[in-house]
Amino acid sequence: MIVLVTGANRGIGREVCRELAALGHTVLLTARSPEAAETTARELGGDVVPLRLDVTSEEDIAGVAAAVAERYGRLDVLVNNAAITYDTWQSGASADLDVVREAAETNLYGPWRLIQELLPLLRESAHPRIVNVSSEAASLTNMGGGTPAYGTTKVALNALTRMLAAELRGDGVLVNAICPGWVATDMGGPGGRPVSEGAAGVVWAATLPDDGPTGGFFRDGRPLPW
Repeated sequence: MIVLVTGANRGIGREVCRELAALGHTVLLTARSPEAAETTARELGGDVVPLRLDVTSEEDIAGVAAAVAERYGRLDVLVNNAAITYDTWQSGASADLDVVREAAETNLYGPWRLIQELLPLLRESAHPRIVNVSSEAASLTNMGGGTPAYGTTKVALNALTRMLAAELRGDGVLVNAICPGWVATDMGGPGGRPVSEGAAGVVWAATLPDDGPTGGFFRDGRPLPW
């Protein structure tokens, strides 16, 4: 299986790459810094291939798509993990909308562009999967105040998940949103659960059987309310 993971030089993305490589899959580990991608791939070992990818760069996205097409001719799984701006210092009533726009470039438009560019390669797969790493902070059912840039952009990512799951069902592409939970990472901060536990749900969605769910929102393999 050929798997591409964005934002994969640290945190949940790094652990997802480690776990998938340990299962014997070819993992394309992407990061904005090519040096960081190369260092992380070397540390992980296994069949892990480093690639430079800033998801806000149309040039980078086109370059990655061309590289995957030339080297493999298909992509089995896309894991949209890259995200920014867990803005605990903001409230919706007074949010800096420039911060929100910047967050949307990475958290929403980046995955959206990447899916559009890589969809022809996913359609070449016998078992195509798209995994959008989301957050329970995007659950409208449980939503309160705070983190307006992060929350609204993840809500939009969830909406994109539902939309694409419906549109791509006929192609056999399973599209799901996964909340890893509060995980002790650079973004999540100390006190969260181990990164391996957060990554496990992402790996679960990446390796679903053909009759697995699509258009769902899950944590630890169990549905979350939208």
